[in-house]
Amino acid sequence: MTRFADRTGPIRLGMVGGGQGAMIGAVHRVAARLDGQFRLVAGALSSTEEKARASAAKLGLPMDRSYSDYVEMAKREARLKDGIEAVSIVVPNHLHFPVAREFLKRGIHVICDKPLTGTLVDAKKMKTTVGKSDALFILTHNYTGYPLIREAQARIARGDLGEIRVVKVEYAQDWLAEAPAPDNKQADWRLDPERAGAGGATGDIGTHAWNLMRFVTGLTPQALAADLQSFVPGRALDDNANIMVRFDGGARGILWCSQVAAGEENNLSLRVYGTKAGIEWRQEDPNRLFVTPVGGATEIVTRASAATTRGSRRLTRIPPGHPEGFLEAFANIYGEAAQAITAARTGAPLPEDVTFPSVNDGVEGVTFVDACVRSSKRNAAWVTL
Repeated sequence: MTRFADRTGPIRLGMVGGGQGAMIGAVHRVAARLDGQFRLVAGALSSTEEKARASAAKLGLPMDRSYSDYVEMAKREARLKDGIEAVSIVVPNHLHFPVAREFLKRGIHVICDKPLTGTLVDAKKMKTTVGKSDALFILTHNYTGYPLIREAQARIARGDLGEIRVVKVEYAQDWLAEAPAPDNKQADWRLDPERAGAGGATGDIGTHAWNLMRFVTGLTPQALAADLQSFVPGRALDDNANIMVRFDGGARGILWCSQVAAGEENNLSLRVYGTKAGIEWRQEDPNRLFVTPVGGATEIVTRASAATTRGSRRLTRIPPGHPEGFLEAFANIYGEAAQAITAARTGAPLPEDVTFPSVNDGVEGVTFVDACVRSSKRNAAWVTL
């Protein structure tokens, strides 16, 4: 039971970051309100007071709930009778830990954008802080919210693919194929080691690919060998990475992530091959899962069809044939978070099929980035995880 145990109705939500011009903040807000389970009531949308107030006004937030200092926000909201129950953190990576710490220690649930932190040191501190708090921590690896990703996970878990042999995951973009314009806010901090952390493409999209590989297969990584490149002259962080992975039990993996792949928009794909069958899923065509048994014909499993499991169907909102995509998958993570927060209000048990990325997943992601950097510096030597 928490101090919010008597709360009813939509979960009162705050946001740190995500002001005007911030793409991911808008995505979080849409995801949070899609199913009516959250209501945004406060925010420190910018560290600049004028911009924070302008952003709050545009979103219809009252000015007395607009802050330019996240510490002040955490302190005041924790004292208010109608203070926030949860906060979305959508600031650059280096701020994830200090911001989350202020809210966690006051019993306010945290929904944090990925990666968990910019450094492994901060990731371990975050895990310790979460362990000491009675508040929940949810990390928005949103691709795990796609219904057919849950379907793939369920089929692998029940043995449909047999023993897993090979996993291949790719995440390719081209938006950083050239040096960005000076006013490109999204690129500015992602290319800055002080704010993004040790990983460029590996931290930004590689952590998504790594998390998806782990989530769907359930395999435990043993070691990796990474070859990182910074193809654009003068770039301090990697923009392309080729990574080999060894898993416990003998399975092998290949992960490629790139932000300089000309012609690619947001091409995240996953292929898993076992002794009985293989599966394939692409984020740019998320409503179809391809399942091919050894020696058999390919089955195309569509979202919400009769061939899917209950765990997959429960994350869909509309009938088969009506496409669902990125925002709905993101909203599914918020939906799982809402169920967990609602259960925490009363101390009720959380339904067994509710799952969301946790601080442990976040630590794994930052550990992955750290290992990639260390391996690449040693000429792609194998590094134990």
